[in-house]
Amino acid sequence: MDSKVLIVFFSHAGENYAVGNVKVGNTKLVADEIQRVTGGDEFEIVAEKNYDMPYNELTKLAKEELKRNEKPAFKGGIDIDKYETVFIGGPVWWGTYPQVMFTFFDRYDLNGKTIIPFTTHEGSGLGNVVNDLKKLYPNAKFRDAFSIYGHESRKDLSKVGQWLKKLGF
Repeated sequence: MDSKVLIVFFSHAGENYAVGNVKVGNTKLVADEIQRVTGGDEFEIVAEKNYDMPYNELTKLAKEELKRNEKPAFKGGIDIDKYETVFIGGPVWWGTYPQVMFTFFDRYDLNGKTIIPFTTHEGSGLGNVVNDLKKLYPNAKFRDAFSIYGHESRKDLSKVGQWLKKLGF
């Protein structure tokens, strides 16, 4: 049976702020918990570009991508039409989602769907992701967004469950 819930996310493994060098990124941990609770399908945005580099280099690259409005390519694709609810998650890089996620947003029209944003961060909260998504998809329905500290996602995902319960999952 096809799920009507999709969890789209980008997650950064490797050297991360506050958690060190990790094999599984913080956002993937949250996305996996959303999948476990909702039974939805996952689509991980995997950049063709390699982001496996020291944290300071990554922040410089992310800032340059944002400044140039670069849209890095990603691998694979998804049939978006079969989903009604789309969770969208990623880390907050310079106030918003990583630029590779905007490549996804350019490719897929989520107007008419229910969008539920989530982020992992180390102090940025949701940043501008909700406003950015509302500009891109003015005809989508938005539900309460969620953010969690990356270091917290590695130890305790109970806040994710509480948020999902409030959303009715």
